[in-house]
Amino acid sequence: MTQRLIGVDVGGTKIAVALLDGTTLLEPVLRPTDTSSPGALVAQLVAAVRAAGDAAAVGVAVPSVVDWKTGRIRSSVNIPLDDVPLREVLRAELGVPVFVDNDATCAGLAEAYGDDGALVARQLVMFTIGTGVGGGIVIGGRAYRGATGAAAELGHTIVGADLRRAPFDRSDDCPQPGSLESLASGSALNEIARERDVTPGRVIDAARAGDAGALAAIELLGRRLGIGIANAINTFDPELVVVGGGVSAAGELLLEPAREEAARYLLPGVGTRTQILRARYGPLAGVRGAALLAGQELESELEDATREAATAR
Repeated sequence: MTQRLIGVDVGGTKIAVALLDGTTLLEPVLRPTDTSSPGALVAQLVAAVRAAGDAAAVGVAVPSVVDWKTGRIRSSVNIPLDDVPLREVLRAELGVPVFVDNDATCAGLAEAYGDDGALVARQLVMFTIGTGVGGGIVIGGRAYRGATGAAAELGHTIVGADLRRAPFDRSDDCPQPGSLESLASGSALNEIARERDVTPGRVIDAARAGDAGALAAIELLGRRLGIGIANAINTFDPELVVVGGGVSAAGELLLEPAREEAARYLLPGVGTRTQILRARYGPLAGVRGAALLAGQELESELEDATREAATAR
């Protein structure tokens, strides 16, 4: 029997909900995000999932640091879910298994699998380049979350710190100066664009039209991103590094300098099988990955229950 799973991708401006019927992802339904209160947003999620139909499990992707074991939100960006026990609340309301994870982690999981559900890359690192920089890691076809579920905040790796004095300077700002997010996000691209008299928010269009300042801005951002990619390759030696998010629309204008710069910082012999590509699923990655997450974790729960029952006999 074909398994039906629901994926939910929660963003600061919109929620996407879609049914994954076997290996077919149906067209997502989009709604403006209700950020008026935690209760209002949770109620909206419940209603959106119910409207999507029956499913064996639900996966929810959120722009948040998630305590994986409990499904509680530790901190969120742009949505009012701080300290909300989201998995517990949604399970109680919906009456089906619910799994909650970081949105970039879910997007990375989506990119590790093909349209037919087959594994494309057992080892994958994803960078999402939007207003900020997010990250996802897949190892052995499963999301890597670290000890508590907080991995992988790749945007907050330091790629340009000033280390001339000790103790080293640290700011209370977020993102930290010198972090990948501070240097290679969409916000950083807009800052670079202003310095080159290019209209912020129109940089990619201007670059495609041949504007020299816009082309230079995207190249600089790509080279900064390349340093972060080199760190990821030196650490994980993945089959794939994929770049998603809004800025990835620049395509090879961004990726070519990123590849060049990454190659300069790789240890010889590391990353010999790594490809650096644009993400395939674009804005569908979060909702697709959330549905895949639900299927994987439901299977794990059932396997655990079977083992526990066998041990109890």
